[in-house]
Amino acid sequence: MARGGRDKDRTEPERRCIATQESQPKHGLIRFVVGPDNMIVPDILEKLPGRGIWISADRDALTLAMKKKLFAKAAKQTVTVPETLIDDVENKLLQRVIDMISMARKAGRAVAGYEKVKSSLMNEEARVLIQALDGSGRGKSKLSSPPGKGTYIGVLTANELGLAFGREHVIHAALAGGGLTKRVVEDASRLSGLRGDVGGSATGKGTKTT
Repeated sequence: MARGGRDKDRTEPERRCIATQESQPKHGLIRFVVGPDNMIVPDILEKLPGRGIWISADRDALTLAMKKKLFAKAAKQTVTVPETLIDDVENKLLQRVIDMISMARKAGRAVAGYEKVKSSLMNEEARVLIQALDGSGRGKSKLSSPPGKGTYIGVLTANELGLAFGREHVIHAALAGGGLTKRVVEDASRLSGLRGDVGGSATGKGTKTT
């Protein structure tokens, strides 16, 4: 099992975290490269040129890498690490999650609102339940995520989730199955690691993911 309780997936390429020295599938880590002016740049989409420097999607791991100057060691050269690096990564991951949920909505693969989500769950169309971390606990408890792992996301605020649906705020949402949903779950899990699992696990709800 990888750092943060994530199970290793041997079917995916693994990378070693420079902070923890643990190897795990790429979707559990964040790639960095040395950009212009020797600046360390987060590569959330994993498309930037250059040798990748990988760190677990975990605030403590990133903090350790910055404190111990591990970026320079991994790059084998002098580099500049922005003081805002961790917040920058968090913001990029947040925007990616919001954008992908929005894409799912436009493709007809995401719904929002208690009644629509409840119907989607009852009809077994929903594969992932999303609930705002700052929503009412009593209200959220009325809906249960689908069985299995990676079926619950609870790392977004109501305002953040609302951005994906073009609304002021959203408490309940659901995603149907598909490759896009898998990426939303993976990136929400990485975002949860950066936020310190605020509001509980991003992709698990109590024992529902075991």
